[in-house]
Order: sequence, then C-alpha cells, then structure tokens
Amino acid sequence: MSFAQGAAVLAIPGPSPVPDRVLRAMHRPSPDIYGPDLAAENQAMIAGLKRLAGTAGHVAPYIGNGHAGWEAANVNLLDRGERALALVSGHFGRSWAASARALGIEVEELDFGLAPPDPQRLADRLAQDREGRIRAVLVCQVDTASSARADIPALRAAMGGHPAFLAVDAIASLGCEPMRMDEWGVDLLVAASQKGLMVPPGLAFVWFSDRVKARGRSGLATPYWDWTPRAEAQELWQFWGGTPPVQHIFGLNEALRMLLDEETLPAAWARHDGLARATWAALDRWGAGHPGIGPLIGDPAGRARSVTAARLTNASALREWTAARTGVTLGIGLGAPDPGNALRIAHMGHANAHQLLGVLAAIEAGMTALAIPHGPGALEAAAAEIARLA
Repeated sequence: MSFAQGAAVLAIPGPSPVPDRVLRAMHRPSPDIYGPDLAAENQAMIAGLKRLAGTAGHVAPYIGNGHAGWEAANVNLLDRGERALALVSGHFGRSWAASARALGIEVEELDFGLAPPDPQRLADRLAQDREGRIRAVLVCQVDTASSARADIPALRAAMGGHPAFLAVDAIASLGCEPMRMDEWGVDLLVAASQKGLMVPPGLAFVWFSDRVKARGRSGLATPYWDWTPRAEAQELWQFWGGTPPVQHIFGLNEALRMLLDEETLPAAWARHDGLARATWAALDRWGAGHPGIGPLIGDPAGRARSVTAARLTNASALREWTAARTGVTLGIGLGAPDPGNALRIAHMGHANAHQLLGVLAAIEAGMTALAIPHGPGALEAAAAEIARLA
C-alpha cells in the first residue's frame, strides 16, 4: 500500500522546494522588456543580491546553472596556463577543479577526503609558493555531495599575505549559511538560484571584488562570458547578454523579499542550523550501536547546515521505498565511498520543522519496513532539538 498521495516532499539538495508565492510571482506574462518597470525589477534584484552576499562590490548575472557560474568565474578570474589551488572535500570541489582544468588552467588539488579543508595545510602549501605562481584558491563553502563545510574566515586568515585570490563556491550555502563576502575577504563568490535562493534552476551569479576587477580581462573571457559588460550594465539587456529571463527576475525578487526583508538573514541562518542539528540528532540515535548509520562528516563544526550526507545501510532501497510509499524523495549518495549505502537529506531553502520531522519519520518507517537495523528514539531526539531551539 502507498501513502504517497498528497503533497510530495523533495528532500534532495537542489533543486529545492519553491515557495508558492515565488511560483505565483513567476506566473505572469512578459512585460515590455524595453520598458522602465522591468528595468526597475532588475535593479532591485541586483541590489538584493549584493545584500545577500554581504558585499558592496560587483555582481554579474548569467542565464545558467551552477556549472555556468563556474565557467564565468574560471574564464574571468584566470587565464590559460595560470595556476589555481583547489581545496577538495568532495565531488563538487573536484568537479570545479576539473572544469577549470578543461579550459587550460593549471589546477593543483589539495584533497581533504571526507573532511573540511584544513587551514594549516593551506598555509603550508602557500608558504612553499615563494614565486607566487598560485593565482587563486578555489573552495566550496559547502560541498553538496559530502556536506563538508569549509571555514571561510579561517582559510582567508591562513592565506596570510599571499597574493592569490580567494574564490568561493556558495551554490549550496548562500542563504543557508553565513556569508559576509567583504568582511571575510572573499574575492569571488559563485551561486545559483535553485538551492537556498528558492527559485527554479536557470540563474547563476558571480560576485567579485575591486581587487579582482583590477586584474583586467582574461584571454579566456569571450564576449558572452566576460563579466564586465554585465557588472557595468546600463541597459537591461546588457546584464544578461541579450533577452533577460523575465519570469526568473520576478521570482527571485519575491524570494529575496522573503529572505532579506521578512525572515531576515540571521533568522534564516539560525533556522537552517536548527534543522541541521535535528537531523544529526536523529542520525545519532539511529546509529547508536549501528555503525553503518551516521553523518559522513564526523565533526559537527565541519558539517553543512543546508544538507546532511549520511552513510545508511541499504540506502538505495530505502530511497525507493520512501518515494513510492510516503512521497518523500531523498538525495542519492553522490560521491560517497559506498553510494548504495549512503544518502543525503536536504534541509535547505524553503524548509521548516514540520517538513523535516516528516522526512525523518518517513525514513524511520522505511527502515522498519525494510528491516534495516537502527537504534530507537530518533524522532523524539529530533523533536526535542527543535523544541530546545524554538
């Protein structure tokens, strides 16, 4: 028998659930793209994006996904033959490095396995670079696959006086984790619309500092990917390199109002922190006496607040069961050492306590139905964590 009829729950780390009011904002005909109203909407979006990232610097929007954001960052920040140092804590850190390498950029990887980047290892490597060949350090604030969470201020401090740019992928963290780009000394930031920003896939953004702007145009930056016309745009079409993504602009402005003006960023960060801690509490109880269950990242300080990657015996069958029998879709064990026995639980963007507690209950029902051994008391522990923080 299936209990999936009703509102489905998407607990994958992107695309994340889109609020109804964002969908309603997008569900309108296109206005005159040469008129003042849409131009004003776009300017409001740009201002909101700067508030979101914590910067007075520059932002270039693109029609695309997170990989498009990587491409824009790579071709503007670096040139063919220049060296970047990628701090890798999972699948997406490795993928960003690969995308840069495919463009002819020389990329060295510091691999931290299933752990956040170690600032001391970064400091030691940069100390060896006496000629300053490393032009940029690339790091994911949250690697969506492993759910490792990098300490960006600590990494910036570890760079000391080295002249390399600090480039951060915040695709899975922006809006869910603190990001203070200017205060932390981040030179470049990449994000996209489909995770913490609560908008369907289709928009990518790259923020960059005056220091980055001063380096001038890279030889890799083609007319479409060159961020200067977008960051210095005077006309609406210049922001987008052509026809603007009208409905996405309306939707993003609605999402930014919800996040920046109504809930506020500190409250959103605290909400994500609480949902993450409730998830960890459940995993701790399920895993008591059952070492096959638990978060992939051991240290809570190094875990993402937007998604939790976990090892879980027979996870592939569990994912199929929760989708078919309860209407809950869980994330695959992307990049895990044993993907068939791993999954990811998203708690990002438009997520709240009743949604998460329902997801955890569906997981427990599935483990019971499939006779997956697990410890008791997980749902009580998660609920108690929500009660403690509320």
